[in-house]
Amino acid sequence: MTGPTGIVASNYDYQTRDDAIEKTISFRRASMERDLGRLHRWLNEPHVLPYWQWDDPLPEFRTRLAEKLDDAHQTLYVGHLDHVPMSYWESYWAADDGLADYYDAHPADQGIHLLIGVPEFLGHGYAEPLLRAMTAFQFRQDETERVVTEPDVRNETVIHVFEQCGFEPRREISMGKKDALLMVCERERFESEVTGR
Repeated sequence: MTGPTGIVASNYDYQTRDDAIEKTISFRRASMERDLGRLHRWLNEPHVLPYWQWDDPLPEFRTRLAEKLDDAHQTLYVGHLDHVPMSYWESYWAADDGLADYYDAHPADQGIHLLIGVPEFLGHGYAEPLLRAMTAFQFRQDETERVVTEPDVRNETVIHVFEQCGFEPRREISMGKKDALLMVCERERFESEVTGR
């Protein structure tokens, strides 16, 4: 399997060429100025709403986005395919997150949330290479040996994508607003089975 090569470009925090889809995948940090309207639109898409439930009116959305952007335990990214913005990502330190209440979190564990915001990009097999690239990006942090996630148990499509990228289901957990599936990706498995290094 062809995996990300991990080129860093000046306009992005991380960029790679994925030969499987013959596209360049890039991530840049989200900002209020560039992304408020875009993210508000994406979070209100019908395919996103059931799982994210972040459909606040724009003023409230702006306030919550500002809080997320200022939160030192996470970094928000906009993902691009061939330089077209089309996905939203939250990369966070799991030990500082509510998820740490549900498993034995190591201080360097990173967590991940994602959505494809532009409907035209759905159904083309892009989710897997995008997630593979973001996971490789997270593993560039030398101390990180695990990346974790907790998708909604109803979201079988996303769970399958995580499994294809080396995430193993551990157990179902009840997280208040959702029943989630705790999934863990170990660096060794990711590098040997997913990226083939």
